[in-house]
Amino acid sequence: MTSYRFGTVPEVVEKLGSVDYLSDESIATVVYLADRLGKPVLVEGPAGTGKTELSKAVASILGANLIRLQCYEGLDEAKALYEWNYKKQLLRIQAEQGREMSWEDVETNIFTEDFLLERPLLAALRATEPTVLLIDEIDKVDFEFEGLLLELLSDFQVSIPEMGTVVATKIPMVFLTSNNSRELSEALKRRCLYLYLDYPTIERERAIVLSRVPELPETLADQIVRLVRSIRQMELKKAPSIAETLDWARTLLHLGITELDADAARTTLTVLLKFQTDVEKVAGHLQIPPRPSDN
Repeated sequence: MTSYRFGTVPEVVEKLGSVDYLSDESIATVVYLADRLGKPVLVEGPAGTGKTELSKAVASILGANLIRLQCYEGLDEAKALYEWNYKKQLLRIQAEQGREMSWEDVETNIFTEDFLLERPLLAALRATEPTVLLIDEIDKVDFEFEGLLLELLSDFQVSIPEMGTVVATKIPMVFLTSNNSRELSEALKRRCLYLYLDYPTIERERAIVLSRVPELPETLADQIVRLVRSIRQMELKKAPSIAETLDWARTLLHLGITELDADAARTTLTVLLKFQTDVEKVAGHLQIPPRPSDN
């Protein structure tokens, strides 16, 4: 009998909230279906919208080990899947010199578990404990690497020529994230459930801020998220992420600022923005939303 991790969609919302990941029904539904269908989740959206945090939150509520493969240009099979410990193999070959052994015997001795170096993908397949596999920023690798993932994501198995096929002993939950820097292949997308995470609504981001920075006055949290939202609508090199909104909220709290005015915002913009041209552009057009009425 199949054992599912979640009973209902509302349960997913509740459990994510218990680890301070404020979900909505669309996010929770995809996580629920990923569990029920045994399919990976491809999470796309702008940088800093909580894509990586979702996989961390799921791992936390499941009490699972999070295995992370951070993608980058030039990532290959040896760094993602496995490689052989060539130095150790050479030492074994040298130790066997002088003995009458065929190459088949030598090969049998050096291509064993003792010489195998697991990388994140293989480690996730062979894990015996509950595991969440995060393949982060998949859009940074090339199409050839995507091909490597197809067998793994379809059947949760991979072939090692020297040892045979490795099949997952306990199928992990898999999350792939993409910042949309390039289009992913249709073959990869077919194997995944799809979730797009945009910047949150004002209401949801306010709730996130108050959840993560509970000491913050509600009126200040409201001013912060409204100003951040207006800033994101400008043409910037890098729009502020949710994490940077939280950093800004903590900064204002540490400075004893209880109401956001233009001077306070201008002096702390470098916490929110990471390019001087963005800082100058925002500072030049800074308009602080009025404090909500207490009525």
